[in-house]
Amino acid sequence: MFKRIDPFGNPNVGVYVRVTDTHLFVPRGITEQNVRDVEEAFGLEATTVSIGGSPLVGSLVAANRHGAVAADFATDAEVQVFRDAGLQVMRLAHTRLNAAGNNVLANDKGCIVHPDLAAATAQAIGEVLQVPVQRGRVAGIPTVGTAAVATGRGVLCHPLTTDEELSFIKKSLHAPARIGTVNHGHGLVGAGLAANAAGAVCGSRTTGIELGRIEEALGFLE
Repeated sequence: MFKRIDPFGNPNVGVYVRVTDTHLFVPRGITEQNVRDVEEAFGLEATTVSIGGSPLVGSLVAANRHGAVAADFATDAEVQVFRDAGLQVMRLAHTRLNAAGNNVLANDKGCIVHPDLAAATAQAIGEVLQVPVQRGRVAGIPTVGTAAVATGRGVLCHPLTTDEELSFIKKSLHAPARIGTVNHGHGLVGAGLAANAAGAVCGSRTTGIELGRIEEALGFLE
């Protein structure tokens, strides 16, 4: 199911929402209607959380069904929210690249991380998410979580993603990968969209043509 919402008046849904096939995390302060919309789209009950008091949950957390990676300034109480949901958790510490949602692109089959993350950090991310990890870029962009959205059914990538990068993404995440945009032509689809195997939620500016490309890329037309 598809929904178009603007949390806090902002069309960049992926900045605020982190969803997997099994878990849905939304920020404190989001409206009740927005919560109902995302729960209906994803087929999951929402868990409310913040990261260091920030509502930017999508930017600061990466996750799959096994685990979550959060920015290092997440408090103990905030980390406990993810543990209570049954997830392994790690803080992305000892690096300036601590906005985990921006720097990690993951599904339940694989993971791509910012190319400048240390090898030990990448390995630790893989252990928490229980998937193989590769370092790479999407459309030449190192903040891979902003430039793509991945589910087990497909990956939507920045429109300037090269064929070589698409091939790398497909192999790393074990899912088909295609290009597209959100919010009337914006290429940072990871910031503008949240998705799982059941549905997708994007900003209100997303056009019907863009929705069609999203449906195709994320496997909703099969």
